[in-house]
Amino acid sequence: MSSFYRRYHWQTQNVKVSGVDDMVLLSKINEEAITDNLKKRYMDDYIFTYIGAVLISVNPFKQLPYFTDREVELYQGAAQYENPPHIYALADNMYRNMMIDAENQCVIISGESGAGKTVAAKYIMSYVSKVSGGGPKVQGCKTLLLFYISLLANFSSVSRFHGKYFEIQFSRGGEPDGGKISNFLLEKSRVVSQNNGERNFHIYYQLLSGATKEQRENLGITTPDYYLYMNQSGTYTVEDVDDKKDFSETVSAMSVIGLSMDEQDAVMQIVAGILHLGNITFREEGNYAVVESEDFLAFPSYLLGIAQDGLKKKLTSRVMDSKWGGKTESISVTLNTEQACFSRDALSKALYARLFDYLVDAINKAMQKDHEEFNIGVLDIYGFEIFQQNGFEQFCINFVNEKLQQIFIELTLKAEQEEYVQEGIKWTPIEYFNNKVVCDLIESKVNPVGILSILDDVCATMHAKGEGADQTLLQKLQAQVSTNEHFNSWNKGFIVHHYAGKVSYNVSGFCERNRDVLFNDIIELMQSSEFTFIQGLFPENLEAEKKGRPTTAGAKIKKQANNLVQTLMKCTPHYIRCIKPNETKKSRDWEESRVKHQVEYLGLRENIRVRRAGYAFRRVFKKFLQRYAILTKETWPKWRGDEKQGVLHLLKSVNMDQDQYQLGKSKIFIKAPESLFLLEEMRERKYNGYARVIQQAWRKHIAVRKYVRMREEASDILLNKKERRRNSLNRNFMGDYIGTDNRPEIRQFVGRRERIEFADVVVKYDRRFKTVKRDLILTSKFLYLIGREKVKQGPDKGQIREVLKRQIQLEKIQSVSLSTLQDDFFIVHEEQYDSVLESIFKTEFLSLLYKRYEEKTQRKLPLKFNNLLEFKVKKGGWGPFASAGSRQIQFQVGQGDNVVLKPSSKTLIVSIGPGLPKNSNQSTSSGRGGVNRGRQNSSRGSMLRRQSSMDQPTLPRYNGLRPTQNQTKINNDMGSFNYTIYNIFYLARLPKPTPRPKPRAPQCRALYAYDAQDTDELSFNADDIIEIVNEDPSGWWFGRLRGREGVFPGNYVEKI
Repeated sequence: MSSFYRRYHWQTQNVKVSGVDDMVLLSKINEEAITDNLKKRYMDDYIFTYIGAVLISVNPFKQLPYFTDREVELYQGAAQYENPPHIYALADNMYRNMMIDAENQCVIISGESGAGKTVAAKYIMSYVSKVSGGGPKVQGCKTLLLFYISLLANFSSVSRFHGKYFEIQFSRGGEPDGGKISNFLLEKSRVVSQNNGERNFHIYYQLLSGATKEQRENLGITTPDYYLYMNQSGTYTVEDVDDKKDFSETVSAMSVIGLSMDEQDAVMQIVAGILHLGNITFREEGNYAVVESEDFLAFPSYLLGIAQDGLKKKLTSRVMDSKWGGKTESISVTLNTEQACFSRDALSKALYARLFDYLVDAINKAMQKDHEEFNIGVLDIYGFEIFQQNGFEQFCINFVNEKLQQIFIELTLKAEQEEYVQEGIKWTPIEYFNNKVVCDLIESKVNPVGILSILDDVCATMHAKGEGADQTLLQKLQAQVSTNEHFNSWNKGFIVHHYAGKVSYNVSGFCERNRDVLFNDIIELMQSSEFTFIQGLFPENLEAEKKGRPTTAGAKIKKQANNLVQTLMKCTPHYIRCIKPNETKKSRDWEESRVKHQVEYLGLRENIRVRRAGYAFRRVFKKFLQRYAILTKETWPKWRGDEKQGVLHLLKSVNMDQDQYQLGKSKIFIKAPESLFLLEEMRERKYNGYARVIQQAWRKHIAVRKYVRMREEASDILLNKKERRRNSLNRNFMGDYIGTDNRPEIRQFVGRRERIEFADVVVKYDRRFKTVKRDLILTSKFLYLIGREKVKQGPDKGQIREVLKRQIQLEKIQSVSLSTLQDDFFIVHEEQYDSVLESIFKTEFLSLLYKRYEEKTQRKLPLKFNNLLEFKVKKGGWGPFASAGSRQIQFQVGQGDNVVLKPSSKTLIVSIGPGLPKNSNQSTSSGRGGVNRGRQNSSRGSMLRRQSSMDQPTLPRYNGLRPTQNQTKINNDMGSFNYTIYNIFYLARLPKPTPRPKPRAPQCRALYAYDAQDTDELSFNADDIIEIVNEDPSGWWFGRLRGREGVFPGNYVEKI
C-alpha cells in the first residue's frame, strides 16, 4: 500500500522533489525563477503548481496517470497541503465551500488557445460528478451533463471555435439536480471553410462515417472529398478518433436530452443540407452570377423543404427597400459571383448556428429545475489568439479574454489591496498593470468611444455588400482613438496593445462580419419550408424588424461578455491559469521564451507578490463565526455577543499566534494557509466526532435488526451439519470486534470505498501447526489477513507495524471446510494455498462470507463438513516442511468444551467434547441474546414490581438491635435480660479474629488496545493488567480496570 495514505506527500521518501509545489515559497520572485520552476516540474510530469489558491496548469500533450478513481479518493475531503497540487484539489475545495458556506462557486480557466483549458474543464466536471452523491435522479443528471459535453463537442469541434459557461446546479444536500449552459461566439466561418491541416466540425465526418444505408440514400451521403465545405484542407481523419463510434454517441446523447426520433432525423437532415448547399457554385455572365450546375440545387432544396427555383433566385438576387419622398419601394438586385457565394455561405452559417442554439436550448430544458439553490460554474472559453492574419473573430475572442483578465485583476490584485486599506490592515502597495484601459478602448460608449461603437456606426450606414466600408472604419478609428497609447494603425488595419501582447488586426471583412445580417429574402425562403422544424429555426417577424436597427455581432458579444462578468462576480471565484509549453504539441518540448511570455502577461509574478505579502484568507466576522462556531461551546450554536469578540474567542481557543492574523473593521485576515488548515482540521474533527456519535446510535439501531436476521440465516447454514457451542445460538452479532473505525493502521489496507462487514482477531495455523494471531477483515470485495512485524531498519526501527499478510478476492475462494463438532476451526480454500483459522465468531463470519460471495459470484459458497479435513500449504521455505503439499486436521470427540491439540507430523489431532445437537436452533428471544458476557444483574426484584397489583409496603422502623434467627425471646425475666446484655459486652471485649485473606482474582494482560463499542464494554491499552471477574464461553469476559467494570473480548488478552 502506498505511503500516500499514511503521510503527507512531502514526508514520503520515495516521491521525487521537483521545484516547489507553491510558488509563493520561491526564494526569488521574477519571471526567470517562475519559468524555471514550471520547467522542472513539467519535465518530471508534475503539470500542476499553486500560487496560493490559484492553480497553474501546463499542458503535457500526453495522457498522465493522475486522474483515476484512486486520485478521486485521495483528494476528496483533503486539505490543499495534504497532497501534491492537482485540479481535483481545486474542484474539491469548490464543492466543499459551496456546501459549507452556501455560496455559489465558479472556476475561471484562462490561457491561450491550446493550453489545455477544455481538458481542465472536463476533469472538474468528472470529479464533481463522482463525489456528489447518488440516487436515480442524481445519476440521471450526471449522465445528462456528460452527454451534453459530448454532444456540444461533436457539433463544435475544438473549444477554440466555441465558448461556453456551464453551471452544475445542486440541491441543498449537495446532489447535482440540474444545469444550465450559456453559449458564446460559435465560429461560424468554420461551417464553410477550414485551415490547412484542420478539419471542419466533427458532426460532418461522423455523419458520413456512421450513417445507416437508409440515411445515406435519403440524405445523399457520399465521401468527404465530394463536399466543397470539407475538401479545402485535404484532412479527413484524425489519429485516435473513431468517427463512426462517435456518431453513435452523438445519437445517444440526442436521445438522452429528450429529442424524438423525428427531431433527430431533422437535425441530421439539416447537417446534410448544409453540406449540399456548399456544392452550389456560380459563374459570371455579364457581371451577374448564375448557378453553374442546377443539378446541385436539387438535393439541398429537397432536404431543406424549399422550392428549387426559389433557392436559385434567392442565392443570385436580393430585394432592397429604398425610400423616395417618404415612400418605400422594393427593388430586385442581381448579385455578382462574390455576392452569391457570400449569400450561400450566409445561409449555411445561419442554419448551422441556429441548429446549434436549438441543441443548447434542448439541453437546458432537459436540465431545467424549478428553482435554483447552489451551483458551480465552469467557464471553458476560447483562449487568446495571435495569428499571422487576425480578423474580426480574433478581435472578439481577444476582447472576451481581456474581460476575463480584468476579473482576475479586479479580484486578486486590485480589490485585495483596496480591501486592506479599507479594513485598516497594514500594507505596502504592489504595482501591476490594470488592463481596464484596454477594455475601455474596445467597448466604451462614452467619449472617447470604443472600437466596437465606431464599428457599429459604420455598419449602420453600409449599403449592399458595403464596398469601402472597412476603409471607412479604419479612417474613423484613426480619427477618434489614435491618441490612445494602447492603439496604433497601419495601412490595412490597426494594432491593439492587449495584456497578452500586441495584436495586428486586418480590417478586411470587419464590417460584413459585424453586421451578421441574413438577408430578409433568405429568411422568407426558410420560413416557406415544408418542414415545421426548419420553420421554427427562423421565427423572425420581418415587418417589425424592418423598423429597428439590427443587432450586430459585436454588440451581441459585448452584451454576452458583460453578462458573463456579472454572473462570475456573483460567485466565489477560483482560478486555473493554463500555459502552453510549445507550438509543436509534443510532450516534454519546452520553449523557454514562449512560456516566459505567458508568465509575464498572465501576471504570475504580481500574483505571487500580492499573495506572499498579503493574507491567504479573509472572511467577514459573521461568516467566520458561522463556519467555525462548532469549535467551542460558547460559540455553538450561536455567539451572543459582539462578532469581533466572538472571532477573537475562537482564535484563542485554537491557540493561534497573534502574528498570524489581523482583525479589520468587519473582516478577519489570516496570513498563512497552515493556520487556516489548522482551523479546518479542528472543525472537521469536531464534526466527525458528533457524526460518529449519531452514526453509532443509528448503526446500533440498524445492527440490532440486521444481526437478528443474520443470526437466523447463520443458524440455517450450520443446521443439521455441525454441533453448536452452548450459549452461541442466541449470541448477538456485532460485525466489527476490533473497532476498525478508530484503527487507521488497519484501515490503510482496505480500500476507502470498501465497507468492512466483519473484523476480528483470529488464530492462524501454519504448516507446522504453530499458531499466530491475525486480524481477519471481510469486505464486499476481499478477505484480508493482517499481521504485525518489527521494523528492521529506518527511522522506525524496532517498532511494531501492521503488515498485510494476505488479500483474497472473494470470487477466488473455492470453498470453506469445517468439522461436524463444536470447535471453532474453519479452512478457507483458495487456488494457491489454504488458510487454517480459528475464531469463536466463525458462525457470524461464515454467514457474512456466504452472503457476500453469492452477491459477487451469483453462486452459493461451497461449505464442506467432515471430521478429516485436508488443506494445501504455501510453497517456499526450507527444511523438513519446505515443500509444497498438504496437511490434515483430524477431529475427534474428547472431554470438555475446550479443544486439545496434538500435532503429529503432517496431521493435527483436535479433541473436543460433545456440543449441542446438530439440529439445535436459536430461541426466539428478542433480547440481547443467550450469551451472558459476564454482565451483573442490576435489577433484582423487578419482575415482582412489574407483575404485582399491590402497592409496595413501607418497611417498619426498628429502634434497637436487629432480630436474628436464634435470638432468645425477650420476656419479663430480668435474669434473661442481664445474661443477654452480658454476652453482648463480653463478645465486644473479645479480640477480632484475623480476617481471611481474599483470594486473588485472576488477571490477564492486554495484547492489543481495544476501544469500547458499547456503554457496557471496557476500553484498555496494550499491556494493561485487567482483573477477570467472569469468563464466558462466548468469548466475552467481564473484568475490572482502574475502578471501572465492563465486558471485553477474550481474544485480545492472555492470562497471567
